[in-house]
Amino acid sequence: MVVVLAAVTLFSLSGCATLPDASTDRNQPHTRLITLDGAHGEVPAARSDAILDKLTDGTNNGDPLQRHLAYEQAINTDSPLVIGNKVTLLQNGPDTYRAMLAAIRTAKNHINMETYILDDGITGMQFSDALLERQSAGVQVSIIYDSIGSLLTTPEFYDRLRKGGIQLLEFNPVNPLTGNKRSWLLNNRDHRRQLIIDGHTAFTGGVNISDTYSSAPSNTRSREKIAETQESTGGWRDTHIRIEGPVVAEFQKLFIDTWARQKGVQLASRDYFPTLKSHGNEIVRVIGSTPTAPKNLIYLTLMSAITHAQSEAHFTIAYFAPDPQLLKALVDAAQRGVDVRLVLPEKSDSWAIFHLGRSYYTKLLRGGVRIHERRGSVMHAKTVCIDEIWSSVGSSNMDLRSFLHNDEINAVILGHDFSRQMNIMFSNDINESTEITLPKWKKRSLMMKIKEKTARLGAYWL
Repeated sequence: MVVVLAAVTLFSLSGCATLPDASTDRNQPHTRLITLDGAHGEVPAARSDAILDKLTDGTNNGDPLQRHLAYEQAINTDSPLVIGNKVTLLQNGPDTYRAMLAAIRTAKNHINMETYILDDGITGMQFSDALLERQSAGVQVSIIYDSIGSLLTTPEFYDRLRKGGIQLLEFNPVNPLTGNKRSWLLNNRDHRRQLIIDGHTAFTGGVNISDTYSSAPSNTRSREKIAETQESTGGWRDTHIRIEGPVVAEFQKLFIDTWARQKGVQLASRDYFPTLKSHGNEIVRVIGSTPTAPKNLIYLTLMSAITHAQSEAHFTIAYFAPDPQLLKALVDAAQRGVDVRLVLPEKSDSWAIFHLGRSYYTKLLRGGVRIHERRGSVMHAKTVCIDEIWSSVGSSNMDLRSFLHNDEINAVILGHDFSRQMNIMFSNDINESTEITLPKWKKRSLMMKIKEKTARLGAYWL
């Protein structure tokens, strides 16, 4: 599929997109007080101070939360830092599907879902049955699915949903005659995953609606032969989150914006922005990116967090192919004493991006970055945890496709409690991984080196 995209892109794009210069956008923290939004809009300065004092135990001087909040606020984005949210970590497909289906069954007003892959297998049928049941009960269901990601789904599957009253929108259709835009932007894909229930609960992360994700990883430490055969027998490793609280309105805005940009039929009249209550203490910012935006805010946010990391920067990434700026930021962080670690796939569903990512190992290892490849399962997660306070979960990988070509969505969570959960999950992934050391990496075969160089040839399009 990647090869097809690379070929047709030559005809669907008139030029090449570029990443913003992170050195000129390297933000400085505002000297004014940090401002937070809550259930009723912007929180007064005095109350913001009180909230932050409570979250940092009153020790604001040099506190990582204060520091990362300041740098996060300095990034020019319309999405606010929102207090009062509860974030639940969901690991792998089975747990994610159970939580999503349970939430769907409670919907009373509307359900908005956006996904890259919407398959018509067993999992897809479970979701379609649940969504159709809610639609028949008077709940309006609206779905955005990506044309390429869902290319193999049968027309009959979509017809059943439409006949049941569900509103469907195909993102950038493969067929140029049915396009939703004047220009045919085949290489621009909707890679976002979000599910919004009644405007008060949202899900996001890396899990698509597909049988592929229906099996979770099993313990693989005793299965050394898997690494040799590259057999996909260990399930898929992924991460999703459930969010309740005022920040859900930001997810809703992004969904409605995509629907409008893709010229979908008018959404049914529903209470898309209900009054939202506080559910927890997590500070969350939702960031959406599109190829047509002047600057990729997901990229700039990630670069800022890495640049200002002081103790640790832990990444669990499915598709890893850093551009020169990101590569330098990772090495610079390691050189100044930050514990920079990457958990990457030992095997992947994308041959090209897998070997492209490996082509950067030598420079990273020489720079002090530690690399671990997760055994057995197919790594598909896209998570970051920095300084035990700044976390990111979403759809964006660390590669040019995510930063330049796709619509993506990430949630940035600032809080100690959630970061502790993230670090526990990261430690578990480390335990299921093999560390790649520089001496070992230098001994890789000539064939592996050829694959890496071959993958570099098409880096921009992967």
